[in-house]
Amino acid sequence: MLFNSLQFVFFFIVVTILYFALRQRGRVWLLLLASCYFYMAFKPVYILILLVTILIDYFAGIWIEKSEGKKRKWLLILSLITNIGFLAFFKYFNFILSIFGWENPIENYPTELPIGLSFHTFQAMSYTIEVYRRNQKTEKDFIIYSLYVMFYPQLVAGPIERPQNLLWQFHSFFKYNFDNIKEGLIRVAWGMFKKVVIADRLAMMVDYCFDNPSSHSGLTLLIATIFFSIYIYCDFSGYSDIAIGTARVMGFKLMENFEAPYLSKSISEFWKRWHISLSGWFRDYLYIPLGGNRSGEFRLYLNVFIVFMVSGLWHGAAWTYIIWGSLHGIYQIMARFRDKYLPFKLPAMPVLSMIFTFILVSITWVFFRARGVHNAKTILTRIFTMDVTEGFTMPFSTTEFVFCWILILFLFLKDIYARTISTENTPMFYLKFCGLVLACYFLGVFNANQFIYFQF
Repeated sequence: MLFNSLQFVFFFIVVTILYFALRQRGRVWLLLLASCYFYMAFKPVYILILLVTILIDYFAGIWIEKSEGKKRKWLLILSLITNIGFLAFFKYFNFILSIFGWENPIENYPTELPIGLSFHTFQAMSYTIEVYRRNQKTEKDFIIYSLYVMFYPQLVAGPIERPQNLLWQFHSFFKYNFDNIKEGLIRVAWGMFKKVVIADRLAMMVDYCFDNPSSHSGLTLLIATIFFSIYIYCDFSGYSDIAIGTARVMGFKLMENFEAPYLSKSISEFWKRWHISLSGWFRDYLYIPLGGNRSGEFRLYLNVFIVFMVSGLWHGAAWTYIIWGSLHGIYQIMARFRDKYLPFKLPAMPVLSMIFTFILVSITWVFFRARGVHNAKTILTRIFTMDVTEGFTMPFSTTEFVFCWILILFLFLKDIYARTISTENTPMFYLKFCGLVLACYFLGVFNANQFIYFQF
């Protein structure tokens, strides 16, 4: 069930009304059943994977808390192996076989990745790790633990929550609060605007160019690359806005996942603003356990590179994703070298720093979107050797093309001057909310485009 569908609008309205009509226990059951329905609307059979991992992690958490010594570690390892095993089988099995040139021996091997597998796997793993570290008490209520893994707003594309932030909220009874509803609805409307008005409009140019790059000029591909950088931001942060907003309407508070990342003045700052929940997950559960910056300079650089390479692999079983992550790791290492060994400090030039960071990030996005390393190489080669006299082509009218740039400018101005949309003034809330809804209706591109991060 896509957020940008009429089906979800009805689902959200019905679930929210029932939620406020029920007592606490009824709410928990409602949200769990609604989350199951939401997930099964994509492909029902894959809910069995969630059920198995929920059962294993639920009992693993209880046994870990009761155990001492090596037994605790082995129980944690069992839980992690189960979660990573499902992820490896469905997401990386064919990729691993292809590295060695082997055929897949499994008949009827699923070709479709269970939706949101990487997200709910990482959320489940954070629970058992936090219990093992004694940072989180085990959740004895099986229904509430199941809801922690399956909470429908952030089930398939995050934010990847920690148990400390989410579990206690499922035990709380949130009264009807009009301020929460205003805050949530305006967030949903803004997220929908970013998805259907900006992202899906830019996607037409992106798909037109990236699906067959050899047919387009360097200038066309450059514009498409810029559009993809904005597209993926609006698509993914739009999903996060809708997730955070739908949860907020009911009283729940999910973590922020984006903080205007394209206003970053360095790559390190970019990763503090982009997909914050995943960056934090890798920092706490991979970078620090590897030794972080505590084991010498070489080890620090190695750890940084490993984390970003694994981050690329988390996004997909393809060399393009690994290169994407590795490039970000190299950027980070080069920045550390610059800061340590450059004999003088560069003057502060915020705007130029933001432009340069955007260029570096956009280069990596080429690998993220391209259909294979060869296509990515073709795109970058044509961009860096382009002849502007070749002109450019596009799949829509000049008016639509200009409108795309107006939307991009509007997005940046909004990020600069208003990170959040104020709802304190109720008449202004109605005006803003209705304006966003009408903009989505009249300016939106409704072609059932799935959110790009659903595939991870």
